[in-house]
Amino acid sequence: MFDGMRAAAFAERARRELTATGEHVRTRAATPAGALTPQEFKIATLAADGMTNARTGAELFISPHTVEWHLRKVYTKLGINSRRALPDALAGAPGADGRARPGGRTASDRLHRPSRSAGTPGPR
Repeated sequence: MFDGMRAAAFAERARRELTATGEHVRTRAATPAGALTPQEFKIATLAADGMTNARTGAELFISPHTVEWHLRKVYTKLGINSRRALPDALAGAPGADGRARPGGRTASDRLHRPSRSAGTPGPR
């Protein structure tokens, strides 16, 4: 019930308490990327495609500081600690519309294909 309300701290405490009493606790079935808000998912996708915080902010009409704040939340939710890990963490994860993200980029893709922030137009 706490997971459904997005009260993660209460859910974890309830799990610990139930485990301590010997009860069987169900594991979570949700993927970590499913917990991203639509705004966080947009920002994470743009960052994974190589856009800087300033360019992402300009595209979404928010400040670079707000982009940075959202990215910190995304990193925590996905269990990563760098922008380089975003493409792999988002690959195949459901987007804001509930559909899988098409063509998740891997590290080898980034080596062979320039990012949008490189100043050269990429394939569209």
